[in-house]
Amino acid sequence: MSDYQVLLYYKYTTIDDPETFAKEHLAACKEMELKGRILVASEGINGTVSGTVEATNKYIEYMANDARFADMVFKIDAADSHAFKKMHVRPRTEIVSLSLEEDVNPLEVTGTYLEPAEFREALLDEETVILDARNDYEFDIGHFRGAVRPDIQNFRELPAWIEDNREQLADKKIVTYCTGGIRCEKFSGWLKTAGFDDVSQLHGGIATYGKNEETQGELWDGQMYVFDERIAVPINQVNPTIVGKDYFDGTPCERYINCANPYCNKQILASTQNEEKYLRSCSHDCRVHPANLYTKNLSKEEFTERLQAIDETLPEMVQ
Repeated sequence: MSDYQVLLYYKYTTIDDPETFAKEHLAACKEMELKGRILVASEGINGTVSGTVEATNKYIEYMANDARFADMVFKIDAADSHAFKKMHVRPRTEIVSLSLEEDVNPLEVTGTYLEPAEFREALLDEETVILDARNDYEFDIGHFRGAVRPDIQNFRELPAWIEDNREQLADKKIVTYCTGGIRCEKFSGWLKTAGFDDVSQLHGGIATYGKNEETQGELWDGQMYVFDERIAVPINQVNPTIVGKDYFDGTPCERYINCANPYCNKQILASTQNEEKYLRSCSHDCRVHPANLYTKNLSKEEFTERLQAIDETLPEMVQ
C-alpha cells in the first residue's frame, strides 16, 4: 500500500476575499505538511496537493467542514512520495485562465454532464465531435480515441481556435473533456454562449473516467498528462497503448523533458539516449544558445565533439 496520496479537486463557489483566504489556506496546508499548487479566486478554488495518506485525509475532512466545499469531489491517486517540491496557494482573477472579455459563470451556464458510461457511448458515435480541451502537449502523450486535437499551447487560446474552425463544428454535437473537469465547466459554458447548441462534457474529467469501474479507461490511448512531478499517469486499465512519439526519431515514447534553453523551455518527448545525444535541446539554435543549462558545464572541446556527432557545428562567434 502506498504511503502517499495526490488529491485533484476544484469547486466553483463564491470566495469573498481570495487574498486573505489564500494566506490562511497556505498556513493550514503547511501545518498538515502538504505540498502542491492551489489557485484561489472569487469564483472558487482549483488545487492539486500531495501528502501522506493521513495528511491528505485530514485535508479532505478540513475542507468538508467548510460549507463552501462540503460537497467537493476529490480525485485521489496513490503515490510513493510527494508529487510537488513546495506548497503554494495563490490568489488569481480566475481558477482557470480562459481570459474572456465577458466571463462565463459555470454555475449559470455549462454543458450537459455525461457520466463515464455515457461519454463512452459518445466516443463510439460517429456523429459526435469529441473535443479535447487541453493543450497540445497534453494531447500528444495521451487522448481519447478519435478526439480532435486543437492546436493550442495554453487554455486561453482555445476560444480563438474554435472561432477559426467554426465552420467544421457548426451544427455538430460537441462533447468536450479535460483532466479533472474544471476547464470543461467553463469552456463548455462558453461554447453555449458562442452559439453552439448541443454541448456536453465528461463529468469529472479523464481522471474520473479512468477510475470508473464500468469504463476502466477504455478507449483512452497513452497516458494522462498531469501538472506535477509525475508528469503522466496511466488511465486505460483494459488495453493500454503508447501514442507519444519521440521528438527526435518518432519512436514510441512517454517521457517528457524541457528544452535546456530556458528562453525556450519547450516540452518534448524524448528517450534518455536522445536527451543525451541532442543535449536536451529541441533545436540547433537552442543547443548553441549561451544560456543553455545542459551545455554550460561542457568544455568547448566536448561541446564541439557532441555537436559533430549530430552533424552540427558551433557558430563562428563561439569558435
